[in-house]
Amino acid sequence: MWFNPRWAVDRKAQIQQLSPASLAYLGDAVYELYIRSLYLLPPKRSQAYHDMVVGQVRAESQAKALQELQPHLTDTELEILRRGRNAAGRRKRLDPEIYQQATSLETLMGYLYLTDPQRLTQLLEHLQLNSISEDKNS
Repeated sequence: MWFNPRWAVDRKAQIQQLSPASLAYLGDAVYELYIRSLYLLPPKRSQAYHDMVVGQVRAESQAKALQELQPHLTDTELEILRRGRNAAGRRKRLDPEIYQQATSLETLMGYLYLTDPQRLTQLLEHLQLNSISEDKNS
């Protein structure tokens, strides 16, 4: 049998030990990959992909996405957000609150990617980013 229940318990404990910064690092990549996949069709030039994606993954857009998601989050997910917000550093070009919200979202994305990919997909669908993609493709 390839599944080892002890490994699952060990992995869960290891994930709980990850810092919010580590989860945000992963979550940033997960969120960007999701956004990139939305804009992939119809085919475009690389610069067009880049411009569209950057508009969605910048901190201001992530903060807005977080506000849309908050009513749908569980207590555990809200706790992950709190941890991410408290771990956010400072960026000179951004309002600290916006940066904290963006980091919180990335932390949640990383956590859910590792612990509950189905829930991650469910939350991303709440953002209705497909309709944004369709609008930009028209």
